[in-house]
Amino acid sequence: MKEERQLQKSIGFWAALSTVIGTAIGGGVFFKTPVVTQVTGSANMTLLAWLLGGLITICAGLTTAELSAAIPKTGGMVEYIHHTYGEAPSFMIGWAEMVVYFPANIAALSIVFSTQFVHLFSIDKSYSVIIALIVAFSITGINLMGSKFAGGFQTFATVFKLIPIALIIVFGLMAKESAPVPLFPIQAGENTSFFTALGHGLLATMFAYDGWIQVGNIAGELKKPKVDLPKAIIFGLLGITVIYLLINYVFLRTLPIEQIMGNENTAANAAEVIFGHTGGKIVTIGILISVYGAINGYAMTGLRVPYAMALDKSLPFSKGLSKLSKKSIPYAATLLQLAIACIMIFLGAFNTLTDMLVFVIWIFYTMTFAATIILRKREPDMKRPYKCLWYPVTPIIAIIGGIFIIISTIITQTGLALIGLGITLLGLPFYAYARKHRETE
Repeated sequence: MKEERQLQKSIGFWAALSTVIGTAIGGGVFFKTPVVTQVTGSANMTLLAWLLGGLITICAGLTTAELSAAIPKTGGMVEYIHHTYGEAPSFMIGWAEMVVYFPANIAALSIVFSTQFVHLFSIDKSYSVIIALIVAFSITGINLMGSKFAGGFQTFATVFKLIPIALIIVFGLMAKESAPVPLFPIQAGENTSFFTALGHGLLATMFAYDGWIQVGNIAGELKKPKVDLPKAIIFGLLGITVIYLLINYVFLRTLPIEQIMGNENTAANAAEVIFGHTGGKIVTIGILISVYGAINGYAMTGLRVPYAMALDKSLPFSKGLSKLSKKSIPYAATLLQLAIACIMIFLGAFNTLTDMLVFVIWIFYTMTFAATIILRKREPDMKRPYKCLWYPVTPIIAIIGGIFIIISTIITQTGLALIGLGITLLGLPFYAYARKHRETE
């Protein structure tokens, strides 16, 4: 009998850390800044939204790291929810990640890449969709070459993308302040209440911070998952928060807030002020590399979700989706992810896709945070190589943050929330089919 191929344990700490940082730092920090400033209306409220977003994310990371170390299995959050809540909720998170979260991220960031590429090289906008599709296909090709190659590319992209960000921060802080940034008193813009502005601003930041949890999807391929996974999450999130605060402070002190609101070219415009016209072009290239690396991070972690579900025979055509290539890559699952992303590229827009995926995924994030508390009570003897710092305060903050994001989206974007829920619930018939098929085998 032919021996079944297994996922190789070939990913080290630095590749895991770069996946956390590289997946989070992509288009969000550049393309959500205009949205955050627009909904908050003031510089200090903008910085407060980014700070609170980082604090909630750090609490979420510290909480989830306990589960990542205790249950270091390929599939990440799917496995945590399966262990805690059972098969049906586990299937639903896997389904939501497979058909909404990862394809929407790949599609949204491919759209961002094509938009900036067209702007940089003065190409006709009618080619934007074609460029976005080329990006999605090329990223898929990189991942089909194997996890070691894709992880190495992720490390390279992460290091390279930090160079223009570092240049903006360092020289931006040294440059003469063009627009004053009063830190106090913290207040919203005109015709906006404090809590409404803060709520909308915080919600907008969450896409920029998102992505870190998906490093758990490659836990089964980490050399030392119980040690490296918590370290990658914690150090990665601390670094991301500091970077986001600094770069937003530079944007706000370089350009008047009125020039940032709704301006997709904020980073390039700020760079032109700091470095001149050529500097703006160089930074835009850096942004393209940053976005490309982020897409790779989502593709690399996302393709493992349908693979893990197929191993459990939770999907139709599980036999095909669980097959591995000679490079130990689930190629059918990879192509499925690409197909859904391509459909979304044709149908979606950046902010629509990102808002929907943040809403859907934070439902399951909140369940994951609660799982830490549930398992502490239900399975006190479970081996926990890493325990959540400042328990139970940390998971409670993460849960409150998650509930706030969910309720805010339902109130402010009811239609979008219903669409996200509808697509997620479409997984139930597939779950029933797969379960019935397993029982008749």
